[in-house]
Amino acid sequence: MNANSSGWRPAMPADEETVYPAGSTHTGNRALMVEEPLIFEISNSLNCGVDLPEPEPGRPSRLGNLARDRQLGLPGLSQPEAVRHYTRLSRQNYAIDCGIFPLGSCTMKHNPRLNEQVARLKGFADVHPLQPEGSVQGALAVIDELAHWLVTLTGMHSVAMSPKAGAHGELCGILCIRAALEARGEMREVVLVPESAHGTNPATAAFAGYRVETIPATADGRIDLGALRQRLGTDVAALMITNPNTCGLFERDMVAISEAVHAVGGYVYCDGANFNAIVGRVRPGDLGVDAMHINLHKTFSTPHGGGGPGSGPVVLSEALAPFAPLPIVRRTAEGTLTLIEEETAEADAPESFGRMTAFHGQMGMFTRALSYMLSHGADGLRQVSGDAVLNANYVLRSLEDVLDAPYAHAGPCMHEALFSDAKVAEGISTLDIAKGLIDEGFHPMTMYFPLVVHGAMLVEPTETESKATLDQFIAAMRSVAGRANDGDTSLLQAPLHAPRRRLDETGAARKPVLVWSEVSQFERVE
Repeated sequence: MNANSSGWRPAMPADEETVYPAGSTHTGNRALMVEEPLIFEISNSLNCGVDLPEPEPGRPSRLGNLARDRQLGLPGLSQPEAVRHYTRLSRQNYAIDCGIFPLGSCTMKHNPRLNEQVARLKGFADVHPLQPEGSVQGALAVIDELAHWLVTLTGMHSVAMSPKAGAHGELCGILCIRAALEARGEMREVVLVPESAHGTNPATAAFAGYRVETIPATADGRIDLGALRQRLGTDVAALMITNPNTCGLFERDMVAISEAVHAVGGYVYCDGANFNAIVGRVRPGDLGVDAMHINLHKTFSTPHGGGGPGSGPVVLSEALAPFAPLPIVRRTAEGTLTLIEEETAEADAPESFGRMTAFHGQMGMFTRALSYMLSHGADGLRQVSGDAVLNANYVLRSLEDVLDAPYAHAGPCMHEALFSDAKVAEGISTLDIAKGLIDEGFHPMTMYFPLVVHGAMLVEPTETESKATLDQFIAAMRSVAGRANDGDTSLLQAPLHAPRRRLDETGAARKPVLVWSEVSQFERVE
């Protein structure tokens, strides 16, 4: 490879044909797949993207002793070099705009551009949380309208809009339950969590100070109702259940489950991460649910992850509604909208457990979600869940002959298809199948989750993928799974065609290769 202007020269692999199966090149680049070094490796301390005046010798600094006495050690690049570096890196990224993102439990669906256009309209894009209330009536109206439809779609009594994410919403729901119990003069200690629940459920309950106990599943992947009834008692504050659960199955006994929990004075918290599978068809309120968070990025298509702040509204039953967190949007007698804050809570929301966050900072997510709802309508949202379930069952039945599907006998799955490594040859793992998929140009499915299935592979195609895309993904999965079942050891080295080879993840975590040197610059450690 050529040395660049900073003198950095990447080491040529000993076996070029392994790293570059199609043959090596002088630069290390493979056509449009550019071998891009780290920014600290291409930088030159003499380079800078802008011209700055030299400090006058002997002139005292206005910062006094806060002035730097040495270089920061930041990478030095010209503007074109910086732009090209990050542009080249972005081309090595995978995103929902590149192809199917089959991560189970994540619901990585397409984000309609209409939502983005609406969120960028003047008045939405530049609204500020410290503006006078009278100047943000439109924003409050969006919150109120979205809240109305979330309540309508879930069959619940009210909704808390301030939680910022799914786990934040879980905490909100559990704090509402605690406040309701305290109002009754009860201090219960236990939260029950099924084996098939999301991992954040026990973490949230423990964070809130509860002792977590697990309820086992039956052979068909659903909660054991008999075991639940046997454990229930007056020490149980709540059951945290995911429905549909992480095995991709609907909890058919949900009404009986809720009735059993309510009979001992407990509450039912439902993890709403999988609401995309039932939206427009099942209302959790009709199932006896008392609290449920809704991940707007999953069901209602707001950006997932790096696209901006998260949003996890929590719908509440009539029993829990008085304990919702502040601030709360309410309509006054004059017809204007106002926020109930601490100053007015004693009169307007006396049982609220308080504030979870400073502002409704996820305004853009509210706008996007409402745009999605209104553009789809009731029939469109019903089709969303129907198509999501159809796509998942198509994947399940297309792969169950080459991959073990532990709950295929339990009936149709919901929005995600679950497989295991039971048919894979000894020495080959779920991880190897995932790495093989990268060579095929696909982001891997969710691995080793749920924990109740050994070597789990959880695939969620969502409703936004066409049959042609699913057929291509299924063909790639069948090819890689067939190689794994046959004991093809080349999978142990996959991916072979990606910008980087497989990492020693344990070594990378325990022995990072970068350190901060005496001159405040990163150095490579061999």
